[in-house]
Amino acid sequence: PPPPAPRKKNPPPPPSETMADARGMDDAGTGIDDWFRSLPVITRYWFASAFCTTIGANFGIVSPMKLIYSLDNIKDNFEVWRLITPFMYVGKFDINTLIGLFMLYQFSRQYESGGPYNTGAGGGTADYAFALLFAVVTMIASFHLLRGMMPLAPLFVRNLVFFVLYLWSKKNPTSNSSIWGVPVKGMYLPFAYLALNVLMGNPFFDVLHGIAMGHIYYFLVDVVPIVYGKDVLHTPQFLIDHFGIGEYVTPTPAATAGGRPLG
Repeated sequence: PPPPAPRKKNPPPPPSETMADARGMDDAGTGIDDWFRSLPVITRYWFASAFCTTIGANFGIVSPMKLIYSLDNIKDNFEVWRLITPFMYVGKFDINTLIGLFMLYQFSRQYESGGPYNTGAGGGTADYAFALLFAVVTMIASFHLLRGMMPLAPLFVRNLVFFVLYLWSKKNPTSNSSIWGVPVKGMYLPFAYLALNVLMGNPFFDVLHGIAMGHIYYFLVDVVPIVYGKDVLHTPQFLIDHFGIGEYVTPTPAATAGGRPLG
């Protein structure tokens, strides 16, 4: 009998111009729950908190004025949640809010999954958590220093998103990306978004603020150790104790018994 015909191989996928595909990050699972659980842990909870906070404010469950940053209310009324909620409330329902939520999901997932800068936890989840903590502190501090020079809003979601995007661009300068189908190298992506906002007449100081804080972090964790031989920033031990070294994997019920990991 004739030999069986060889099996055809599937052709390789075409090279992608998107950030996610450039790093080989496809959404896993078939449903919303599978998709959500497939997200890296920091991205998962940041996106969920931003989505729920934005929904709650737009449906009148909580007033948006209760979510913005206000040092006077923090000091006088002990409204300490205002230190966190400005990084969670994206804005009123419109196309810009939807785009903001998508950018949060896309850029945070991209950077967290691709390997954050290693500041003591092997370039893993704890290092990403520390980077966001650094961004929160420096953005709030610089808000008071810069608000007399530029019209910064007391909401910092976009600022933090572009902080993350800037770090990704420094880690992946030659990766292929695109904006509206226009190819852009990773190193130019934050500035392409900045230019786009300027040309369209959209507010851009929050983008500039995020990029500036991202550059400070990048300079301290990547330039200073090489040029000056000093490690300035270190991931706190409590974050390493919680997330471990490398990427954090959420324990499954099957892997735990009595609250302790098996094995």
